[in-house]
Amino acid sequence: MLRVTVACSPAVRVVFEEVVSLPEGACVRDAILASGLAATYPAFDWQAAAPGIWGRAVEWTQEVANLDRVELCRPLAVDPKVARRERFKQQGARGTGLFAHRRKGGKAGY
Repeated sequence: MLRVTVACSPAVRVVFEEVVSLPEGACVRDAILASGLAATYPAFDWQAAAPGIWGRAVEWTQEVANLDRVELCRPLAVDPKVARRERFKQQGARGTGLFAHRRKGGKAGY
């Protein structure tokens, strides 16, 4: 028997993590079905999520090994670059940057 951890975030600020026991030769889809994710969060479309093992994208038919971590990644709602640009527009140019807050008497860049 294999012990596999299934982890995902079916909604914002919600984490699902379950350890399941699977027979030898089980695949990623088998791990998701055994975890009970679909029954716990019926509104979450797990088939539309991207599967991965330890952060690396895999196919649904990929066999799992003992102590693997199967992860489901939801598609991004907003492109991170666009989100950063929007935050910068709201914040303005003043006080931005890596060295915006210097200690009194500190050297520039430190």
